[in-house]
Amino acid sequence: MKRKFRFQWGAFLMLILYGGLFFAMFFRIFFIQASGQVEGEALAAKAAAKYERLKVITANRGNILDRQGQVIAEDTINYRLVAVISPKASEGTKRIMHVSDKEKTAKVLAKYLSISEKDIFDKLNSKAKNAQGNEIRQVEFGAVGRNISHGVMEKISNEKLPGIIFMEESKRFYPNGIFASNLIGLAQRDTLEGGQSRTVGKMGLESIYNKELYGTDGWVQYKSDLWGYLLPNSDKMVEPAKDGADVYLTIDKTIQNFLEDSMSKVYKEYNPESMVAVVANPKTGEILAVSQRPTYNPQDGTGLENSWLNQLTELTIEPGSTMKTFTLAAAIEEGKWFPNAKFQSGQYMVGNVPIGDHNDRKGWGTITYLEGIQRSSNVGMAHLLKLIGDDKFISYVEKFGFGEKTGIDLPNEATGQILDKYPINRVTTTYGQGSTVTPIQLIQAVSAIANDGKMMQPYVIEKIVNPNTKKIVKENKPTIIGKPISKRTSKEVREILTTTITSEFGTAKDFASKEYEVSGKTGTAQMPDPSTGEYDKRGKNYFLYSFLGMAPAENPQLVIYIAVGKPKLGPTEVGSEPTSKVFNTVMGSSLKYLNIKPQKNKKTKSQTMENLKGKLVEDIEKVFEGNGIKTIIIGNGDTITDQYPKEKSEVLSGGFVFLKTDGDSVVPDFTDWSLRNVLTYQTMASANIEIIGEGYVQKQSVKAGTILNGNKKIILEMKKPEEHYK
Repeated sequence: MKRKFRFQWGAFLMLILYGGLFFAMFFRIFFIQASGQVEGEALAAKAAAKYERLKVITANRGNILDRQGQVIAEDTINYRLVAVISPKASEGTKRIMHVSDKEKTAKVLAKYLSISEKDIFDKLNSKAKNAQGNEIRQVEFGAVGRNISHGVMEKISNEKLPGIIFMEESKRFYPNGIFASNLIGLAQRDTLEGGQSRTVGKMGLESIYNKELYGTDGWVQYKSDLWGYLLPNSDKMVEPAKDGADVYLTIDKTIQNFLEDSMSKVYKEYNPESMVAVVANPKTGEILAVSQRPTYNPQDGTGLENSWLNQLTELTIEPGSTMKTFTLAAAIEEGKWFPNAKFQSGQYMVGNVPIGDHNDRKGWGTITYLEGIQRSSNVGMAHLLKLIGDDKFISYVEKFGFGEKTGIDLPNEATGQILDKYPINRVTTTYGQGSTVTPIQLIQAVSAIANDGKMMQPYVIEKIVNPNTKKIVKENKPTIIGKPISKRTSKEVREILTTTITSEFGTAKDFASKEYEVSGKTGTAQMPDPSTGEYDKRGKNYFLYSFLGMAPAENPQLVIYIAVGKPKLGPTEVGSEPTSKVFNTVMGSSLKYLNIKPQKNKKTKSQTMENLKGKLVEDIEKVFEGNGIKTIIIGNGDTITDQYPKEKSEVLSGGFVFLKTDGDSVVPDFTDWSLRNVLTYQTMASANIEIIGEGYVQKQSVKAGTILNGNKKIILEMKKPEEHYK
């Protein structure tokens, strides 16, 4: 019998269900194979993400070096200590990969880290959790566990402590400590997006040239297993890192060390509120050294909280009498300088406003303009302004670059402010009061005096070199920024400013050198009282004392500006003492280091000056002649009333000594006299002398031996040696 067929609805539904699922799966697999995507995501990319690894190769930060290639800032390798505390790290391995003996580990680490054994033990027993609520698998030890040297790392590694590992890190290293710190700046580690860390410039040149120093990271890409190990025979792609550029400065490490040592000694001795000093080559505009106090140590950050400002370019100050250098230059250039003309010192009225000389407006009676420069008379400057003309004077101030940025390769440069709206402003500007300048502006301006009228733009970056290709990507060259005065004027200014040091009236006697002739001008500026904003009138300890000088005077190789604010002076000390201690040490040492031959040869026969006042001219003259020293007698008396050089000064064979007596004087034979000797004679004899040309005296309008008449003008024609012997 045939069995009757019965339709099974349950089986049919099961067939439809599972058959549909099968076909759905089949078409899904087919689609995935054809498209390579799941829910819009590429499977190949997901596989690459799982099995391919990308490791970043960190580029080395570029070095900062001095002009000789000596390192000022570089990257160095340090280590960060990490302790793996989770036992899970050792699962599936034959080695212990976590800290298994916490007591022993704490005891050993305490020998090498500045942290107690108990604190280490507590750290190793940490039960903290991360942001996702998972147990922390490793711990670090804060600052004491970072910046570990290679030597200490090796010692700890030799202890063979399970679970103690070291992460290699680079750190910025400043081998010289306090060394032009406010110029060089500071670079520190920063955590970037993705958890990576890099050294980033925070201040100074490190920040300004961060892009150039930074470099470009490279990478390594490879395939690995689930645990991150490189798969056999897998391809590996490498993009090498490109190290950051090396920045070479104009700074000379040796001269910078001279400056830092001297600044530190004076800062300790006088405890001033501030100090700033800069050494430059006036022929090129290169900054050879710069320092300030207070400063900081970029290696450990000591003092950083008190020294953010770069005083070289960002500090504006009243220049004080150093500004008289440029007022004098303007007068000479305009033909308005009459050194023997006289004026009444002490006080000068500008409308209803009196201005006075620095000795409480007492002055020194009627004096010559030359003596006014030597004594640093404010009233003398006011009279010069009247001769030059207000508008013409301000035009020279602008020609010397004041009131404008120098364009030095540093950021945040201040311009200062030249006050010229009212007559009183223009008068006070002639002697450096009221108007403000920056130290770098003074260095730029004085380069015109030292460099025969050519004013050089200052710069601190010599070149930037790509270490990967060894090519120079940027290079600075000396740039003439202006010619505010002539060569003749610049030389005469140097000669006149030499007498501020050598003259008996000079305010810069403390800056005299036994080996090099120095030319320059002191400055004393009032400083404001922070509580009132008005000029502080509490005494000599509340001034800014400065000096702007150059040497050797005949052909300056270096210019130095030094300013000391509010030093703690003793009862008998004057403001030029702290500034001269820095200037004299740095200038003398630097010129010798640069192999600049001393102008005063110590092997030459010499004589040290005594106090000759009251002694017989005849006796003294014989002594000097025996040493080959020429004696110039002013007057016809028997006894000496004044002398130059002064007591304790050294006179070399072939030099001049001026002896003053009572009675009438006769005109000497000026043939072959230098401008300096002429100016010395002019001051001591009160002679009316006009100088034409430059070099050495070749002709004189009044015959030697003629009785000197103070009102009769003596015209001296000077020529350079090469012109005379043509």
